[in-house]
Amino acid sequence: MLGFLRRTLGRRTVRRHTEKDKQREAQRSGTHIPAAGDSRSIITCRVSLLDGSDVSVDLPKKAKGQELFEQIMYHLDIIEKDYFGLRFMDSAQVAHWLDITKSIKKQVKIGPPYCLHLRVKFYSSEPNNLHEELTRYLFVLQLKQDILSGKLECPSDTSVQLSAYAVQAEMGDCDPSDHGPDLVSEFRFVPNQGEEMEFAIFEKWKECRGQTPSQAEINYLNKAKWLEMYGVDMHKVKGRDGNEYSLGLTPTGVLVFEGETKIGLFFWPKIIKLEFKKSKLTLVVVEDDEQGKEQEHTFVFRLDHPKACKHLWKCAVEHHAFFRLRGPVQKNSNQLPFVRMGSRFRYSGRTEYQTTKTNKPRRQVSFERRPSRRYSRRSTQHRANPFNKNLEPSLLFNTASQKLASQTVTMRPMIPVVTALPSEPVPIEIENLPRSPGLNQSEKRRHNVWMQYTTAPLC
Repeated sequence: MLGFLRRTLGRRTVRRHTEKDKQREAQRSGTHIPAAGDSRSIITCRVSLLDGSDVSVDLPKKAKGQELFEQIMYHLDIIEKDYFGLRFMDSAQVAHWLDITKSIKKQVKIGPPYCLHLRVKFYSSEPNNLHEELTRYLFVLQLKQDILSGKLECPSDTSVQLSAYAVQAEMGDCDPSDHGPDLVSEFRFVPNQGEEMEFAIFEKWKECRGQTPSQAEINYLNKAKWLEMYGVDMHKVKGRDGNEYSLGLTPTGVLVFEGETKIGLFFWPKIIKLEFKKSKLTLVVVEDDEQGKEQEHTFVFRLDHPKACKHLWKCAVEHHAFFRLRGPVQKNSNQLPFVRMGSRFRYSGRTEYQTTKTNKPRRQVSFERRPSRRYSRRSTQHRANPFNKNLEPSLLFNTASQKLASQTVTMRPMIPVVTALPSEPVPIEIENLPRSPGLNQSEKRRHNVWMQYTTAPLC
């Protein structure tokens, strides 16, 4: 009898604690989407969005990834949803894309709450094919994160131009009487952002006068698409020789890097077999010899973990299907030369061809652009602008009456200051960035030689 009471009371206590934890999690997130049913029949998923906000979604315990994905797309009012995906980390710290055809609990082992991140899964090879202004805005947010984190390398002059477009999209036209380079220092665009770069961004920002947020974002995407590593999904592997390589998945094929050097490209039509077994990935590529006959070449790569190998294989299958096919491969097809080995996994979404041909832009789309995270301003009272020496001193330095205003964040009244917790738009105090000393002449020559080497044609 005592054992029965102990078990019963223990279960009730655990249930109450679980309900309280879910309530706290829902309160911490910016938006909560409840589900019908009691706490024993639902699971809570917390999704971090590209603008820094969070959404907490309650779903049935046996819900598949499709239900969560559709809830997020409906919440954000996204029509071109095939470019996006939900990403999570497993216990081995391997990133995975949520499979919409499988149960959430069987894929995401860490939770509840099950934490996922909304990300751009397929970078459009031509951003002008994106019909929706909301889609382009989300692409810009993703690219800004990629550049700031160092995932997407960007030359200095391109970084300045992209940053100017980003400021124009958020702040509007530059007013030299109200705005200065110190305002640019409130934003973060690149990992090592210096004061000289902020002056250059300010000068470029003035040239963007007249551009609406939508126009500035289109210009941002048209500039970013020419970056060498734009849209490249990189994966670390090891070759037969034991050396480390990187495989980059692109719309045209699979790039091979040795360190920072591009040493090969396998076009999708030339790959006749792609399979994996445990931690080994095998690529079979055909090439024409001097006599015009096709010869097969086999490349074997190894990864640190079997889950990482399978993840790479699945990403390659999805890239091939999305960018190269007019429609996804049917499951009942008897001929599956590209995905027939190693797994029953199939890409189930629409292809880029279907997305661009079937989606039509809506007449009216209303959405709110969330302000970027702000940091404390960099002091510029005692430093001249090296990029525009002809400016009036009154525009370069704050007067005595402006010094008090420089200690606070100067911005438009409609744009609040947000912190790491987007639900509470309050200023934060973060130490100033160190001043960048700039590159000397020898370093600039080495940088230019390196850029010419890394942009050389493929082998």
